[in-house]
Amino acid sequence: MTALTIVATLAVLALVTQAGVYLLEQKYPAQGWFVDVAGGRLHVIEFGPRDAAGPPIVLVHGATSNLGAMRVPLGDQLAKTHRVILIDRPGHGWSTRDDLENSSPAIQAGMIDEALGQLGIEHAIVVVHSLAGGLGALLALDYPKRVSGLVMLAGVAYPWPGGVGTYNRIVTTPVIGPLLAYTITLPLGLLLSEPGTRAVFLPQAMPEGYVQQTAIPLVLRPREFLANAWDLITLKAAITEQAPRYGDIKVPTLVITGDSDSTVSPEIHSRRFAATVPGAKLIVLPNVGHMVQNAAPDLICTEIDRMVAAADTRPKAAAR
Repeated sequence: MTALTIVATLAVLALVTQAGVYLLEQKYPAQGWFVDVAGGRLHVIEFGPRDAAGPPIVLVHGATSNLGAMRVPLGDQLAKTHRVILIDRPGHGWSTRDDLENSSPAIQAGMIDEALGQLGIEHAIVVVHSLAGGLGALLALDYPKRVSGLVMLAGVAYPWPGGVGTYNRIVTTPVIGPLLAYTITLPLGLLLSEPGTRAVFLPQAMPEGYVQQTAIPLVLRPREFLANAWDLITLKAAITEQAPRYGDIKVPTLVITGDSDSTVSPEIHSRRFAATVPGAKLIVLPNVGHMVQNAAPDLICTEIDRMVAAADTRPKAAAR
């Protein structure tokens, strides 16, 4: 293949990618509104009764997804009786971030705290899944007045053996990474997104239509794909640095994991985190994989209801 042929092929793929981005954004438009914060703009959806008793519930998704992964079915179910806030993490879904390469859990936690302040939310139950476990822990540590309770769903909390995938390392390489992101990632990803998402659900079956219902293909847009890769590549170092602080978490904490989770090890993360945080409650679901919010939404909603009720009955000084 000649150099001219290679250049022509890349040019065609780049055009295909741009067309794909346009079509994806038409198919999966923003559903909420935007909050400008230091370092970016966050896309937020709020639903459920605004006058519901107790603090509102803030749901934050993990890697390779967007707020849709926390809405179906968990957010929809909670919104029947609670005020619910869904947030696209910085750089994901319809949220933006100014620096793709530098968005640690600490930075993202600060951006979310600022957004909640602008929304007038003084106290909230914060529910985080998977990669967002790191920023959830930091919200509880660094912004305890904002957090009435922390719920970790299969959350990442500690360093783990191994890496985060060869392709993520390649796509964060200067020049080569952006070139791949803006040419082959989207067309190739459209073929792989369905089987890849199914694998995350194992041993449970992925719900029919889940990929489309939760707008997962948005992650294939070049800028979001790069943001996701940088999140994963930089996560272990950030988690290693913050893990020694977990014993200082003072907010009520609930940890839920599946004993068959092959994505985020319950032994490395959830069990150790629950044993470290004073007073934390641990629930291990038998024969459940990584997507605990889909496998056991009724149980999770019941536990959150209890946390909301307890937060609502505590004296304001203690809740703050």
